[in-house]
Amino acid sequence: MAEAHQAVVFTLNVTNRGVRIEFDRAALRQVWQSGLRAYKKRCARLRNRLRDGVYPAKPSSLWLVMLLMISAAMLGSDLSFGFAAPLNRAVQWYLKVVPPHDTYVSYMVIGITVWLTAAMLHRWLIGLLLSYHGWMYESRGSVSLRTRLWAASMRLLVGAGSGNRRVGLYSFQGALPTLPVPALGDSVRRYLTSMEPLLDDTELVEMHRLAKEFQSGVGRKLQFYLRLKSWWAPNYVSDWWEEFVYLYSREPIMINSNYYGMDCLFVQPTRVQAARAANVTWGLLQCWRRICREEMRPLFAGDSVPLCSWQYERAFATTRVPGEERDYLVHLKDTGHIAVHHAGRYYALYFRHNNRWLEPHELEAQLQQILDDKSEPAPGERQLGALTAGNRSAWARARSLHFSRGVNKTSLEALEEAAFVLALDDEAGDYDPDDDAKLNRYAKLLLHGDGCNRWFDKSFTMVVFANGRLGLNAEHSWADAPILGQIWEEVTILYDQSGSCYNSDGHCVVRSSSSPAAELPAPVRLQWDLGQACIETIDQQLQIARNLINDVELHLVVHNAFGKGAIKACSMSPDAFIQLALQLAYFRDSGGQFCLTYEASMTRLFREGRTETVRSCTNESCKFVRAFEAGIATNAELRSLVRAAAERHQSMYRDAMTGRGVDRHLFALYVVSKYCQIYSPFLDKALKSQWKLSTSQTPHGLTGKLDLTRHPELVSCGGGFGPVSYDGYGVSYIIGGEDTIFFHISSRVSCQQTSSRRFGDRICAAMRDLRSLFAE
Repeated sequence: MAEAHQAVVFTLNVTNRGVRIEFDRAALRQVWQSGLRAYKKRCARLRNRLRDGVYPAKPSSLWLVMLLMISAAMLGSDLSFGFAAPLNRAVQWYLKVVPPHDTYVSYMVIGITVWLTAAMLHRWLIGLLLSYHGWMYESRGSVSLRTRLWAASMRLLVGAGSGNRRVGLYSFQGALPTLPVPALGDSVRRYLTSMEPLLDDTELVEMHRLAKEFQSGVGRKLQFYLRLKSWWAPNYVSDWWEEFVYLYSREPIMINSNYYGMDCLFVQPTRVQAARAANVTWGLLQCWRRICREEMRPLFAGDSVPLCSWQYERAFATTRVPGEERDYLVHLKDTGHIAVHHAGRYYALYFRHNNRWLEPHELEAQLQQILDDKSEPAPGERQLGALTAGNRSAWARARSLHFSRGVNKTSLEALEEAAFVLALDDEAGDYDPDDDAKLNRYAKLLLHGDGCNRWFDKSFTMVVFANGRLGLNAEHSWADAPILGQIWEEVTILYDQSGSCYNSDGHCVVRSSSSPAAELPAPVRLQWDLGQACIETIDQQLQIARNLINDVELHLVVHNAFGKGAIKACSMSPDAFIQLALQLAYFRDSGGQFCLTYEASMTRLFREGRTETVRSCTNESCKFVRAFEAGIATNAELRSLVRAAAERHQSMYRDAMTGRGVDRHLFALYVVSKYCQIYSPFLDKALKSQWKLSTSQTPHGLTGKLDLTRHPELVSCGGGFGPVSYDGYGVSYIIGGEDTIFFHISSRVSCQQTSSRRFGDRICAAMRDLRSLFAE
């Protein structure tokens, strides 16, 4: 839907008195403003591309170089080392420039060439420095000379890193190194080592045999093709990961793929639903504006090493469109509305008016109109969102049959072209420290709702509950959780919770730039004409969604007995400590067994990097768990085993971040084997192993502006996801400040071997037992 929806710019009437043309001035103004806005955005994008292409060189230095060259020529000095003379003849011949101006043009061209060469050399040196990752493997107390020289060179060539005001969101994209393809032997060796605690002797011997055959046979050919791809692709795995892991999947994305994020639990700025929704909507739109303008700063590791910012581009105005065999991601450069869902009805809410963006209190007035609307949904409209919650191929067929023409096509386009979807729920979401069922319910409403009140295809759906609490449900294929986590933190914690956004009565603060309410564009109710066949498909999809919902147990643990501060006092990495606690908890929960454990790690030190897997179940962690449970080792011996397991975990985590992980390499080799129609028993077994324990840490404090020491109430409880394996657990955790850790635990109700609540109790007990080892 265009911003000037249903507006007629002009009408042409032919009468017996002649031809009469009537113009709609308001519509013309909208068309003019829309075109002007698009032109400004194109110019801004071009300017940013030019700036990013030569960063960290300053464009102003180009004029300085050309001025220096021309001034020297006017004073009789030749700074071109003799290149100006032959260039003069070319300038005279092709550009028809006569002396002495030909000399000035020649020096200008030489100046531009010298400046571009210096800028490209500068960027090449930065890329060379960014390829060094030895600093990650060194402790602060024992830094090598090589790393000290590297750090000094980074300060010289990059500047203050995250403190450099000239840095734009994509300034370092061209300088980031490409993800290296690990050596085939290294990946196979690391894989076999990771499987040692999980396979019996017979299975391990068989796996070694298959690995040897693979490594000396088809593995070499597959590795060669993979290296060929790495030479020209910005990232040898990310495009295949998006395509084959996400977009080719025909299973429902609700619960199985989408994840959720939650509000701050310990502070609530307002209980007015429309006000909270309006304020956070405005904050999200401003964040999108900063991303488009590249005003958002990239993240830095260690305050000096930039991380890839590629994934931010599709955070807004992106939709996953279903297909018969695979889905597709559709992203718009610009849009003028958000989609709103309330009480089974859908609306398009336009956030621009008179060439400006609406203020929060104006958005609140618009949203209140939607909340006050008591009209009934069209037949089938209330359950419409279930199409995005069920089988993907069925949704693709329904989209082609019932949404390719008429009002259904127009309304679906309005949904899919929106910046994001806002869901205004009639149910309250809340937290009660004395009743964890409320928090579990709160999380489940964000993970799946009722199966039809979320539009699961959008990049994200923001959910605002009747009591002003909020959260989000995010589609996973376009980016990983830290991207949306940073945006969410900046908007909901740093802006929305600032205390200056709401009046004493809980409504949005009125700003002077507002227009009378009568002049604002009213929300547009989307119209649907859903026939009986379409409604039957919706009902079938809804039944699939409800079956999934009824089979998910989600339990949240607010672990406030101790947090990061106490763990650091044990001289351990908090993440390694928690992963060891999870291994101990699973061993107890499963009756003395270990399982293949997935921990997500990022590879954003490389261009277009996404994730890698840390195989957290190691020989060292299993040795500690067995010794602890046997009860015959001394505390000193157990502490030694804990530290060995923690060091092993940290080493694997660093390997994953620096491109030396196992799973993405094996996955890419498997894709190549399918393209080449080569069957590999080794890859087949390796890729079909079940992750019974899938874990992920939600990063906190990504913006660098959150001070939990001064404002501990702003701690976020993170988010979670559904179980990956039928008989396993999905565990997401966030280290909230010094004293609190939140765990989001999911499992299948129908599986008799698992229980999210029981596993949560096991985790708390394991955390307590681990800490007791260091109590002496």
